[in-house]
Amino acid sequence: MQLGPLSLAVLFATAAHADEIQIAPPYKDAPEMTAQSGQRLGTLHSFIMTSAESHLYPGIRQLDNETTRRRDAFGNRLPAPLTETSEPASYRREVFVYVPAGYRPGKEAPLLVVQDGRDYVARVAAALDSLIAERRVPRLVAVMIQSGGGDAQGSERGLEYDTMSGRYAEFVEHEVLPRVTQLYGVRFTKDPEGRATMGGSSGAAAAFSMAWYHPEWYRKVLSYSGTFVNQASPRDPLTPEGAWDYHARLIPQSPRKPIRIWMEVGEKDLHWQDPESTFHNWPLANERMAAILKAKGYDYRYVWAKDAVHVDGNVVAQTLPGALEWLWRDYPR
Repeated sequence: MQLGPLSLAVLFATAAHADEIQIAPPYKDAPEMTAQSGQRLGTLHSFIMTSAESHLYPGIRQLDNETTRRRDAFGNRLPAPLTETSEPASYRREVFVYVPAGYRPGKEAPLLVVQDGRDYVARVAAALDSLIAERRVPRLVAVMIQSGGGDAQGSERGLEYDTMSGRYAEFVEHEVLPRVTQLYGVRFTKDPEGRATMGGSSGAAAAFSMAWYHPEWYRKVLSYSGTFVNQASPRDPLTPEGAWDYHARLIPQSPRKPIRIWMEVGEKDLHWQDPESTFHNWPLANERMAAILKAKGYDYRYVWAKDAVHVDGNVVAQTLPGALEWLWRDYPR
């Protein structure tokens, strides 16, 4: 059955309850996105990590040869690689670090990890400056990490974000966070309730995977237009439909994990008119995620953004402060 906007809207209205919210245009920046006069601002740092420095992600050595499943995030078929690379492909990634005003070096701080970091630096910093000043969230340190490049199957970003495993969380834990501590004297809490992870699109799928595979490290997830669809590469026979398997099999068939998730999807997100059989319809995938999270008793909030597109910047600017506050609502200030 092909699901258009009307049928999805009906599905949403039928399932809606206190933790499922519909928003609509005109979208406006939340007031917290603008600093108030005299407000203390955090400090932003950045540094470069190269593929040669990583044991977990040294660069893609062998590309996926599945011509029938290889396509980018927009559904375009990708050509099969002509040959396998004999050496890992090198890359450079930038890491941005937000240190809040008043942070005391050496003190263990709550942590927010952000995928596709460059896309969110200004907004995350602005939101945190305001929320921390008003004591609506704890004094968070945000580590915003750029991917290794590319998109979807056959790319470094696809390998890091769309793979169904705990490998990316392990990369952050063992290779990124120690470097932040070394460079800036920031230490991070080991309490998983004090650690959140965030992203949009495949970065959101990566955020959920970090918590799903390592709930001993992360318990809070913030997802915009999550890629809970079939986009993993290389394929894993344990999860043959990639992140679609989260709502189809993994969450339903597993004991509830101690994960809190705030998630959003746009009415006209990617492939919003595609049939279910493609396993590649973003609104439908996020609807299914919300439904199974509700059924399993997860602490979640789901936002359906009318007329919004994929990781809609206007929606992000309106909702980010409230999403962060909701995630951290009961954590000590």
